[in-house]
Amino acid sequence: MISVDEAQARLLALASPLPPVERELMQAVRHYVHAPLMAMRTQPAADLSAMDGYAIAVQDFPGPWRVIGESAAGHPFAGDLQRGEAVRIFTGAYVPENADSVLIQENAVRDGDSLRTTVDRVPLPGANIRRLGADFRAGDVVLPKGTYLDAGAISVATMAGHGRLIVGGVPRIAIAATGDELVPAGSAAGPAQIPCSNSPMLQAMLDGLPCNVFDAGILRDDLTALETGLSALSKQVDIIVTTGGASVGDHDLVQSALLNIGAQMDFWKVAMRPGKPLMAGKVGNAVVLGLPGNPSSAFVTAFLFLLPLIRHMAGCTTPLPALFEAATATDLPAGGDRAEYLRATVEGGDITPFISQDSGLVSPLSQSNALIIRDVNSPATPIGAVVQYHRLF
Repeated sequence: MISVDEAQARLLALASPLPPVERELMQAVRHYVHAPLMAMRTQPAADLSAMDGYAIAVQDFPGPWRVIGESAAGHPFAGDLQRGEAVRIFTGAYVPENADSVLIQENAVRDGDSLRTTVDRVPLPGANIRRLGADFRAGDVVLPKGTYLDAGAISVATMAGHGRLIVGGVPRIAIAATGDELVPAGSAAGPAQIPCSNSPMLQAMLDGLPCNVFDAGILRDDLTALETGLSALSKQVDIIVTTGGASVGDHDLVQSALLNIGAQMDFWKVAMRPGKPLMAGKVGNAVVLGLPGNPSSAFVTAFLFLLPLIRHMAGCTTPLPALFEAATATDLPAGGDRAEYLRATVEGGDITPFISQDSGLVSPLSQSNALIIRDVNSPATPIGAVVQYHRLF
């Protein structure tokens, strides 16, 4: 068996980031920026008012002032200020020349063109003004390479002057469940059968990532059928994901089928719980990732291996899940000879593992928002001690 860290590194080494593509702005959402994104404009492009009020010169404080005009967003005041003058101004509007502060309207009283203040404190130069270039300037890097294009990043790209973006490629992924005991979701299941939950679960996990996923259905525990199905998939996609059939039983035929169609397997069995029978390799140009069949095992290994692989191929520069820390709300026993990933809930500053970590149970998956990480041979950990975890959502 190899360690989780080694398995992750070897899996990512099996594939390179896909060639970049250019997309319209809204078609680039949930993709990764291919190269550092430079600002094409300065933001703000001029000094703008941050509040509704009056543009004044601090040296004229405490007034009174004569109001000589108005500046609104998109409709700037054309002139400049002379001593003792003010301009009515609105949020986002251009600050006139010679004005260096905005007196907010709550601190002002106006009678016709005459303006006075109701406060004694002298404003600082720049008060209530968004200075030119305060956000960024033309030529600045506004989004580093590999940035995930969520709503905030799209806002930055738009404000920086971009209408099209070059982003990482989109991996094509096939998900194939294996096992004679499986029936399609929604079908009646007999006592010796179970619904095929792994495929819908994995598709849900991949939602939000830049990938094209299709369900390759259920492949039966028949060597010829597996060879035929997997061979066909290897010519259509970048990643083949199988669930089940990766262990050592008489009916676990996935690895044999892959080897028979020319796959080069890189590793099989990882020192982790759940998920030990994980395997990975290549068949043709496709990376094949064999996940265990038990739902929690499939979930944990998909989180730790499949999601990073997709991010890597799609251009993310930090594809592995981030680490966080919290205080354990229960005693944790000493670890064994495999790393453990405990389904858990984080609330406040505490993290609580589920009592049962049976990899065949699905109920904890709907309630977990974290995985506690227990390294190989971890010492017993008392309540209140800090542990590391991955956030699931």
